[in-house]
Amino acid sequence: MAKLFESIGKLGLALAIGGGVVNSALFNVDAGHRAVIFDRFRGVQDAVVGEGTHFLIPWVQKPIVFDCRSRPRNVPVITGSKDLQNVNITLRILFRPVTSQLPRIFTSIGEDYDERVLPSITTEVLKAVVARFDAGELITQRELVSRQVSEDLTERASTFGLILDDVSLTHLTFGKEFTEAVEMKQVAQQEAERARFVVEKAEQQKQAAIISAEGDSQAALLIANSLMEAGDGLVELRKLEAAEEIALQLSRSRNVTYLPSGQGTLLQLPQ
Repeated sequence: MAKLFESIGKLGLALAIGGGVVNSALFNVDAGHRAVIFDRFRGVQDAVVGEGTHFLIPWVQKPIVFDCRSRPRNVPVITGSKDLQNVNITLRILFRPVTSQLPRIFTSIGEDYDERVLPSITTEVLKAVVARFDAGELITQRELVSRQVSEDLTERASTFGLILDDVSLTHLTFGKEFTEAVEMKQVAQQEAERARFVVEKAEQQKQAAIISAEGDSQAALLIANSLMEAGDGLVELRKLEAAEEIALQLSRSRNVTYLPSGQGTLLQLPQ
């Protein structure tokens, strides 16, 4: 009986050791990830391990797992424009490593490749691109600036084995002095527009007065010509027209009484 228990104990110990060895010889690579194998004798292997469960030599080989999905990163940069204005820019980048270059990335840069590479190349490219534009052009030609930054940064990142799925300018502001200057310029433009309106209005009033004076002059000239041709007849006609107009206005008033001329009229007043 003692020998039986001893045999069972040895078998259990062997199974436990075997299970531990098997467990240490297996590793998993999750979806969207890839692994690079580091061998203590041969160094980093060129083969990239895909998703799933894989074997390795315990205590000799070690898996280094990389996330190969697109990940976002915001990189703030302070730089200068062509006209020496301070510009605050934030660039949003969607990046991922080139799967086939993971061994080189791990060997030359390390697991934290995004921390080592992206801030430096983003600052370098942004400074170079922004320096080609004035502050005003950065606002009016923002799409062109964004496209130029995306093209240059994608090309620069490819040399480090990185793919940029999207590059966009999410924040663009200027220094306090430039902002105040823009506000003052807007106020000056508004005042200039208001002054131009006043000038145009005065010019229109001047033209109206000239036209009115020319009309009066023409009317006076016509009247003078008519008087020379018709004598006092035209004056008498205007007098009759004026008297007719006055009589019409008075006839509509209740406080006016007409008395025939040449006749005596007795008003019956109470005694």
